[in-house]
Amino acid sequence: MGGDLRIGIVGYGTMGRAHCYGYRVAPMVRKLPVTPVVTVMSGRDGAAVAAAAAAYGVRETVTDWRELIARTDVDVVDICTPPGTHAEIAEAAAAAGKAVFCEKPLAVSYAQAASAAKAVSAAGVHNAVGFNYRRLPAVALMHRMIGDGAVGDVRLWRANWLSDEFTDPATPFDWRFDRAMGGTTIADLGSHLVDLALWMVGEITDVCAQSQTFITERPQFDGGVTEVGLADVTVDDASSALIRFGSGARGTVEMARSVVRRPCDFTIEVDGSEGTLHFDYARLNELWYGSAHSDPARYGLTRIRAEHESHPYAAGWWPIGQGVGYGSSFANQVADLLEGWPDAPWTPDFAQGAAVQAVCEAMERSAAADRWVAVSEVTG
Repeated sequence: MGGDLRIGIVGYGTMGRAHCYGYRVAPMVRKLPVTPVVTVMSGRDGAAVAAAAAAYGVRETVTDWRELIARTDVDVVDICTPPGTHAEIAEAAAAAGKAVFCEKPLAVSYAQAASAAKAVSAAGVHNAVGFNYRRLPAVALMHRMIGDGAVGDVRLWRANWLSDEFTDPATPFDWRFDRAMGGTTIADLGSHLVDLALWMVGEITDVCAQSQTFITERPQFDGGVTEVGLADVTVDDASSALIRFGSGARGTVEMARSVVRRPCDFTIEVDGSEGTLHFDYARLNELWYGSAHSDPARYGLTRIRAEHESHPYAAGWWPIGQGVGYGSSFANQVADLLEGWPDAPWTPDFAQGAAVQAVCEAMERSAAADRWVAVSEVTG
């Protein structure tokens, strides 16, 4: 084994940058059987993708993702485009025999996600979805502690994700406000939360959701300069849902991009028969834990600094006390995927991404119909 694993990234925005960072740093935090090298990046705007690639250390660019897939110096196709394009690109990459790594959400509908999952399975190629928050040490420790029985039987699971991305009515219309291209806030932010819920607690059977769009029109510009009128917003600004798990546990989720001065705040809490775990992204190196068996004189939750070498991922990073940040989740993600290359399957894979999409679509249908919806209504 050894040598380079050559990656072509489709898309050059924030996620393209984050994925480039992950490929660059992963070999520094874990010994890998191959060295990931981004050989080419694609984007429709030639000048913009060239500037981004130069900043990210990528030598070559193309303006057509089909050309990237066809190249002989690409082993893995990494998709960082708007969600409405994911399935088509993924299926084309699989047909070409390339491994496929796709940013979340896998698609903007369950039908698209299931089609992509079927395509990679039929092609027999490695495939994964970028649910990177699983790879934060404190979140991974939370998952491990639940599995180890630290909270007993899980009874309640709750999470919220609050952002101020859509608060300004003057923010111009782009793909984020077009459901067919960007997906709903449920699918965008909510897919991370649903993935974590499935990972930590298990199958979700039924949901009851509500959604609201507060700013229903956005200014539209011609070439980014001249305003040409208003465009209808087809996505939710905020949504929330009640969740029933197959285990009997209950849960709630809230995702909103209309919360002033909340840049990217999310929390996760698990309440069980024997304890509680709480994670707050604003303090992402910490996990809070309370046990029913702890000394009552020290009643409350205890802070765990998830930086000890015994904690997930921590041993490959900095000395205890230094902490990690957002970027670490992308490096850990790459390290997890490539550590077992080429024999070990990737996870979470497209089948898991489609399962997340099914729950998200059940929430969307519930909000539209104002009723409880079984996930099986989506999956058939």
